[in-house]
Amino acid sequence: MGLKAALSKPFAAFAVWQINKWKYNAVNAQNKIFRRLIDEAKHTAFGKDHRFAQIKSYDDFKKYVPVQDYEGLKPYVDRVVAGEADVLWKGKPLYFAKTSGTTSGVKYIPLSKESMPEHIKAARNAILTYINETGKAGFVNGKMIFLQGSPVLSVKHGINVGRLSGIVAHHVPAYLQKNRLPSYQTNIIEDWEQKVDAIVEETINEDMTLISGIPPWVQMYFDKLSEKTGGKKIAEIFKNFSLFIYGGVNFEPYRAKIEQSIGKKIDAIETYPASEGFIAYQDSQKDKGLLLLADAGIFYEFIPVDEYHKQQPKRLSLGEVKLDTNYALVLNTNAGLWGYSIGDTIKFVSKNPYKIVVTGRIKHFISAFGEHVIGEEVEHALLSVANEEKVEITEFTVAPQVNPKAGELPYHEWFIEFSSPPKDMATFSKKVDLALQKKNIYYFDLIEGNILQPLIIRPLQKDAFVNYMKSQGKLGGQNKVPRLSNDRKLAEELERYIV
Repeated sequence: MGLKAALSKPFAAFAVWQINKWKYNAVNAQNKIFRRLIDEAKHTAFGKDHRFAQIKSYDDFKKYVPVQDYEGLKPYVDRVVAGEADVLWKGKPLYFAKTSGTTSGVKYIPLSKESMPEHIKAARNAILTYINETGKAGFVNGKMIFLQGSPVLSVKHGINVGRLSGIVAHHVPAYLQKNRLPSYQTNIIEDWEQKVDAIVEETINEDMTLISGIPPWVQMYFDKLSEKTGGKKIAEIFKNFSLFIYGGVNFEPYRAKIEQSIGKKIDAIETYPASEGFIAYQDSQKDKGLLLLADAGIFYEFIPVDEYHKQQPKRLSLGEVKLDTNYALVLNTNAGLWGYSIGDTIKFVSKNPYKIVVTGRIKHFISAFGEHVIGEEVEHALLSVANEEKVEITEFTVAPQVNPKAGELPYHEWFIEFSSPPKDMATFSKKVDLALQKKNIYYFDLIEGNILQPLIIRPLQKDAFVNYMKSQGKLGGQNKVPRLSNDRKLAEELERYIV
């Protein structure tokens, strides 16, 4: 065992000891964070406008601070971007994480000197909890790759601006820098396909032991490695590759193909980072729940999904949540986001400690006919049947067809790129439809009542989704294909790729 691996074990044990201090006392940790956030922001413009000095309880907070998305906070963010201090949080941010919004165009998410270290600590602790639980530390002696955005930063009124993954690249601990790939010169390539080609050239002869990234873009890297080596499996190319770290999307739709590409099963850690804060990570290989980071500078609120669109939705703190209920996630952070609806839906799978799974996006659903089908339901329906039928999925998305051909009932249209298609598409489609009916009673009622006909699958050409993302200028990085749309915009773009 190398020196780094040997030293990592006591370091991991110490980190887990620190985590355990709040892990089993998360509600108390949240209460402390709530008080600290209110106290530290009461002299900001937002704090004064929303009576922070008068807030003595969470009930007071709900009375004075509305739930809002980026559009709601934008007037304050615009002041921060313009260079004003003490607007949402004390002083000025260290960075702006630049993301693309749907209605706002570019979004600027502030990262403060208090919030930035929490991103780094969470990423580090995800690995340390793994080492502590499994005793496996050999991978720290090899090369590690993080498929991420460019680390090149621009400057806006004296504040550095970039993609979150690019900003984080500037904070990789010194003891990991020698092990880390790709090089800065490769990392700054903006064109994703050129960048992946360069990463392949740079890594193909290295001892890669840890690979991290969003699953569809990691798959693209694996495909190019395999192509370059005449069809070799990743485990043959990187004999010591033993840990895969991922986030950003549900891994299950990609699992079969990625494991096939690797050629063996390896350990994986799921993480839940966002520009707004590092929210959770998988702290055990024994279950898939993600440990909610209750002591990371974020005070969380939870809105039951069926309440979300009400004028006065029910807002719950951590101590009030129930298991197996879908909640919209709301953040209040030490970078100055207040009542901020991040757009994700989660549910709790454990309360001791508090662990979550991400179930979808609050805006990604189909309810063209009142069915309110969500991402978790379509993923379960498709993957349960695909596993049973030994069918492999590369990527998929679902949209409603409200205006079918004359004489036809409306339906849900599934656009699927198969890496290993079903032998009988009609039987496969029927099974997926029945699985969805079991998951969603409203969908069942619509099928039974002849309001909808069963779903229709449109098989797509190879690389259909990669080519679509390229056509939109969204290939690689943190970009993802939405699982569900309640309109036909994406569906109409994908029609040209139907087999």
